[in-house]
Amino acid sequence: MTFDQGSAPIVLLAWERGLGLPADSLVSETRNGRLTHEVDSPELTFLRLGDRSVLTGPAHLIAAAGEFDDDELGNHATMLGLTKSDGGRGLGTQALYHADELELHQPAHTVHVSTGAAEAAALEALCPPDDVHDAFLMDREHKFTVMDSGTPDAGPLACSAYAEYQGLLAQLGTLVPPASRRRGLGGLATSIAAHEALAAGLIVQWQADINNAAAHRLAVSTGFTVTGLLTRISLQNRQSTRK
Repeated sequence: MTFDQGSAPIVLLAWERGLGLPADSLVSETRNGRLTHEVDSPELTFLRLGDRSVLTGPAHLIAAAGEFDDDELGNHATMLGLTKSDGGRGLGTQALYHADELELHQPAHTVHVSTGAAEAAALEALCPPDDVHDAFLMDREHKFTVMDSGTPDAGPLACSAYAEYQGLLAQLGTLVPPASRRRGLGGLATSIAAHEALAAGLIVQWQADINNAAAHRLAVSTGFTVTGLLTRISLQNRQSTRK
């Protein structure tokens, strides 16, 4: 495992800022029990990181969630039931992984890597739409595409990209076309992007649906540590009334 618990406060601080929580509310060492934050939002979010948990969303849902423990709120079905009258639509439960140091594995052969957007876009065109949506490559500013060779007309084989989150974390996504899978290329691209993020002074973060076994294997094989989970529910009835 490559995540030192001494780095945990940095991860907590990033999420504290990202969720709009009061300063030091999640990071505080004296924090006990679940932190709740009432916000007029079309989304109910439950985050669990190590021994800390936080629930953010409309006041009436925060109150209703009081009868459930953290294990229950981490269950997607519980959150859907809780938001039924608000038109709850599941956005999934994702496992969270982090790394603050990774072992460097040199590939056996020379690898050509492109950092351009055009190559990442060309790779997306080779992939199923759902996979493209999950990876969010074009929304991440730092892209690393492994190319077929070093020639100008080389085709893309795999891409991993990251975006900075709150100036502290590098949120990573990886995409591999079906024809290039099972060759270790996803792991290679992920490792390249992760090391670039670490060199920039960021802690690397990976998110994957808890039912995505392939993504879990990729994260663990790269060296990430499972640190928590995130469950999000979109409140359709509230969205429809917002201007």
